[in-house]
Amino acid sequence: MKAIVDPRQSAHDPKHSLLNGKPMQCREKPERLAVLQSAAEGAGCEFCEPVDHGMAPIAAIHTPEYLSFLNSIHSRWSQLENASDEVIPNVHPANRNCSYPSSPVGQAGYHQADTACPIGPHTWDAAYWSAQTALTGAEMVIDGADQTYALCRPPGHHAFADQAGGFCYLNNAAIAAQHLLEAGGRPAILDIDVHHGNGTQGIFYEHSDVLTVSVHCDPAGLYPFFWGHADERGQGAGLGCNLNLPLPFDAGDAAFLSALQTAFERIRLNGTDVLVVSVGLDPHEGDPFQALKVTTGGFGKIGAAIAATQLPTLHVQEGGYLQPALGANLTSYLNGVQNL
Repeated sequence: MKAIVDPRQSAHDPKHSLLNGKPMQCREKPERLAVLQSAAEGAGCEFCEPVDHGMAPIAAIHTPEYLSFLNSIHSRWSQLENASDEVIPNVHPANRNCSYPSSPVGQAGYHQADTACPIGPHTWDAAYWSAQTALTGAEMVIDGADQTYALCRPPGHHAFADQAGGFCYLNNAAIAAQHLLEAGGRPAILDIDVHHGNGTQGIFYEHSDVLTVSVHCDPAGLYPFFWGHADERGQGAGLGCNLNLPLPFDAGDAAFLSALQTAFERIRLNGTDVLVVSVGLDPHEGDPFQALKVTTGGFGKIGAAIAATQLPTLHVQEGGYLQPALGANLTSYLNGVQNL
């Protein structure tokens, strides 16, 4: 299988996060990139570096105001008296229609949804090349590849058009899907991360041309809390073009695979001819989030079920955090995709 990765993605090294109100080290560490690349190579992936497609495909998803913020905020933040090493918000607007502040502190609150997306000196560069990694994978699919793996880091599915969140800055899967759409495809995004892809849903919520489907742990008790519920179906032109399939805590392989069959039926009826999969490995029973109980072997079955759709597919890396089985989970998934 063809695969893409860029070493510049390792430069982003977030230090801080909050979990249940307690400061802790961020779980989205640079070491993930090396572990996942080695695991993908173990499944026979042959890696290349991404082609630079420039800003236009990114700006097709994200607002220029937000991109300006991501590109400049760390340097402006660093000029504040007693500034922290990372940009972390401490205030948020009551709604998105509030006035737009000139202060870096106010802009951080406007454009960062939570404290799990700290911005350091290398965040923009890493996020940019993560997006280019997904775009290069999309180009490979356009050129005829059946299956392609984009090793994107930082991940992207919690990033909205103008807002970062949950370790995510640029929405790699959405950027790739829009690129596939503009190339004449009819894409669907299938998100299999343990957390609902709220940014992806938000970007396409009023669109009928990109179907969004997500299998994830019930957000009533897990991030992102406010999105990902079964009654969220899309809005306006997008009504009926969003499908959420939340699973109860501790659901394992059988429940996940059953939900996937429902997802595939919706994808088929949409007339989808190209698929983008947001690949989360954090549903695993050993992942630090401890929400679902998918096994390592279960990831192989998930990969095989996706391959059975016989759709050209771009697999975009999302979550899955450092733990002993992380690499084995990706190898199992990619072997399943390749029917190995």
